[in-house]
Amino acid sequence: MSSHREKPARLPFVVPLLALATFVMVTSEFIIAALLPEVSLDLGVSVSTAGLLITAFAVGMIVGAPTISIATLRLPRRSTLVLALAVFAVGHVIAALSSSFTIVLAGRVITALATGTFMSVGSVVATSAAGEAAASRAMGVMMSGMSLAIVAGVPLGSWAGQAIGWRGTFWALAALAVVAALVIGRFIPAEEGAEATPSVRSQLAVLRHGRMWLVLAATALVTGGFMAAYSYISPLLTERTGISEGAVPLVLVGFGAGALLGTNITGRLGDRKPLATFITTSVASVLVLLLLIPLSTSPAATVVLVLLLGMTGLGITSIATPLAVRFGHSSPALAAALTVSAFNMGIALVSWLAGTTLDTSLGVTGPEMVGAVMAGLGLIPLLVLAAIRATRTAAPQVSLPAADEETSHKAQADHVAT
Repeated sequence: MSSHREKPARLPFVVPLLALATFVMVTSEFIIAALLPEVSLDLGVSVSTAGLLITAFAVGMIVGAPTISIATLRLPRRSTLVLALAVFAVGHVIAALSSSFTIVLAGRVITALATGTFMSVGSVVATSAAGEAAASRAMGVMMSGMSLAIVAGVPLGSWAGQAIGWRGTFWALAALAVVAALVIGRFIPAEEGAEATPSVRSQLAVLRHGRMWLVLAATALVTGGFMAAYSYISPLLTERTGISEGAVPLVLVGFGAGALLGTNITGRLGDRKPLATFITTSVASVLVLLLLIPLSTSPAATVVLVLLLGMTGLGITSIATPLAVRFGHSSPALAAALTVSAFNMGIALVSWLAGTTLDTSLGVTGPEMVGAVMAGLGLIPLLVLAAIRATRTAAPQVSLPAADEETSHKAQADHVAT
């Protein structure tokens, strides 16, 4: 049996399908930053006011992922994914048709709720379909959609925004979401919704799993760390490194290429050594952030470090969700939803904190310093998990039917206290 586990299983077709839908949704999340000037001009608001569209999306993801996960508890997972994509499309249509900033803001919140729901339920579908031996690898492939969005989706969406306007970009994203809904509805097996429906009370029992909260804390801090640098990378590149504004998108493509490598590499390593891989990736992220401070005066060194930042930063996305689901095994959907919230909590926190350092003596290197500190703090909960040997005593199952979950939970009663 052990030799069989060591051979990576071939991932089900549903996993790359989920990656493609993730690509569409993450493109929408990140593209708005590139479209802010066009949106502000069209809607007659300042760029800073238009920036609330980014904040609203993050807040919608933080609140919406766990809330909607519970609200859709009685729906089959396939239906939930299709519904999330449909609502995602509706949110973009509402925004594209409106000339009111308030309504566009509401459309972004609707889109965020749908994205959070899809990411959390999709994570469970991907890891369940792949099985425990390939859970992190499946998440790596699914999160490749996020990396691909950064590499290709955002630049293409930005170009489309200049060519056909931001409304045209939103219409295109709505159309892609409809196509994704039809394809996923066709190819995800109906058996995904055939499990016994858990109660809300049993779902909320996941909140008692202390180890899962440690993973969520590490996820928020390490995510906030690399996003501190990424969010304010443009002023660093232009003002300190001396790279022209026209070349900045090319450097960011390098970030996305690194992310694409990182999510798949850490996904493969995470199946065997999830906690060790999480810790190693986080340490590497801290080192990259620290090195960016003195070496960002060199264009060649900076380009390499930005690529490594993508590898180490987004690499944790393929580890964090399977690990949280493993520790919160009594409610895998809610555990995955809380991971989505943790990612966005880190992003929301850092967008304010890192920005305040730009006007200090640290200047454009301030976000890197904040990022290094945040990612370093993220190592604390990971080291606690390592000290209590959490992965050796936690349930190895990624997603279990209700009856098996109860049996597994009883078998581990002696370990919960630790």
